[in-house]
Amino acid sequence: MATKLEYIWLDGYKPTQSLRSKTKIEKDFSGKLEDCPLWSFDGSSTEQAPGGSSDCVLKPVFICPDPQRKDAYLVMCEVLDSKGQPHESNGRAHIMDDDNDFWFGFEQEYFLWDPKTDKPLGFPAGGYPGPQGPYYCSVGANNAYGREIVEEHLDVCLDAGLNVEGINAEVAAGQWEFQIFAKGAKEAGDQIWVARYLLERIGESYGVSINWHCKPLGTLDWNGSGMHANFSNTTLRTANSKETFTAICEAFRPAVAECVEVYGAHNELRLTGKHETASITDFSYGVSDRGASIRIPLYTVDHNWSGYLEDRRPNSAADPYKVAAVIIKTVKSAKV
Repeated sequence: MATKLEYIWLDGYKPTQSLRSKTKIEKDFSGKLEDCPLWSFDGSSTEQAPGGSSDCVLKPVFICPDPQRKDAYLVMCEVLDSKGQPHESNGRAHIMDDDNDFWFGFEQEYFLWDPKTDKPLGFPAGGYPGPQGPYYCSVGANNAYGREIVEEHLDVCLDAGLNVEGINAEVAAGQWEFQIFAKGAKEAGDQIWVARYLLERIGESYGVSINWHCKPLGTLDWNGSGMHANFSNTTLRTANSKETFTAICEAFRPAVAECVEVYGAHNELRLTGKHETASITDFSYGVSDRGASIRIPLYTVDHNWSGYLEDRRPNSAADPYKVAAVIIKTVKSAKV
């Protein structure tokens, strides 16, 4: 039997990488990651190699069923250079200290974008909808736009075995969110990138693009898009100590520049101190405070200071591999 393997990877574009993919046909495929062969591609077409030495190598690292195609799998790959070493654009391979004791819940926001109007779904061609407020977790044709795309994406992700924990309409018209849970930086990144890929592909059939930019409506009075990172490790989950949470939050203060560097391009447009964000130049944390850099959830306080934290600064286009890696590093640096 012939099986379709959709090899997916990140290109070398800067400051934000894009998804690429191509299909490989394998006979009598076992369905196991270890039986996915290495494969090459033209790196000169993806900003990853010069034309005179253009071969790059795809190394499969994650596999799941492809529910949208018959006899098919999705295969997330790392990119290697022609010498078999991790390419400089390969953020996953450059994670130095992955740790599955760290649990991540990423809240991936995005806009469904109408290429005809160059605006989000729900925005009239000649102007704007009513001010934001009624769109968050909304229902009804006057407030919720593109639900059929979002529902199809949810079903496909679940059928693929991804750890999607929920979806909801977001604060701006045409803006939505899905949440994914995973353990460790690499698994979290794999799942988010595959979910993003599936959403992009579903959008094709509706003639709708997915806008991952953190502030696609510029300075207008509309929320930007984040990829809020909820995280915990055994220390946080079992702390029973406000002092422990304070120490871990304080560990992020001297790491602001290092964190912001990988929290997504153009984040200065989003982290303004408005629209449920802290200013990119500040660092703060507080209980139930969505205007802080790090929110301490009520769940944590109500469970005797045991639980998790939410870093609200990563944006919608950030690389989840890099976001999770810097959070692991920073938490481990805390003096608790």
